[in-house]
Amino acid sequence: MSLYRDQGVVLRSWKLGEADRIISFMTRDNGKVRAVAKGVRKTRSKFGSRLEATSHLQLQLYRGRKDLDIVTQVEVIDRFPTLREDLDRFARASAMLEAVDQITEERAPNRRLYDMLVGALRTLVEYDTPLVVAGFFWKLLALEGVEPYLDGCVDCGATEPLVSFDAVSGGVLCENCRRGRPLSAEALRLMRQILGGGLGQALQQDPSAATAEVDHLAADTLEHHLERRLRSLSVVAGTANDPHARPEPDG
Repeated sequence: MSLYRDQGVVLRSWKLGEADRIISFMTRDNGKVRAVAKGVRKTRSKFGSRLEATSHLQLQLYRGRKDLDIVTQVEVIDRFPTLREDLDRFARASAMLEAVDQITEERAPNRRLYDMLVGALRTLVEYDTPLVVAGFFWKLLALEGVEPYLDGCVDCGATEPLVSFDAVSGGVLCENCRRGRPLSAEALRLMRQILGGGLGQALQQDPSAATAEVDHLAADTLEHHLERRLRSLSVVAGTANDPHARPEPDG
């Protein structure tokens, strides 16, 4: 085994034996890494509380012979306490962590995705809006090479009126070719703004039917790409009272 250092964000963890945990990290230089944190469930563990989801850490690990490394040292860069103290924001952060965990292959370095995730968590601290997560999802899809086509109808090329969005087709459709979900002109404008480099401006938008539309379209499109539901989205605070709420996943 060889010792190495890296920075990483805790994506998730699960119990191992009586006192250990397996932690999934999105790291800066090594991609997604799974590592055993020994004894962290014991009361006297020196760094157990640091290994919580969303924590941004400086890590020292031993590279294991198989799939699991071993955590030997942890230093906190940022625990994002604002996210952890707000149920709604933490649920949104968890959705981004789950998306990264599902879309990323182990030990496949992706510095751009790491930077995107850290930046999105910092942005979520500053802006309490669903468009932070929606923007992250759209940009994640673009990074995966499946950016939606928004400049014209994906079927016939017509540029107006564009009235629906279909995740299967990968973009917007005109009145004659319409299928999928209805798309308002304001939601289309926001999506173009987000994917065109104007996320900062989009985040200034007050909550509206259009921002909710963009949020739900982003989640649906990412889930289509992943071919699975993101369970974290079902626990976002206030979803039950949202008329645009997405149904909870089966099981």
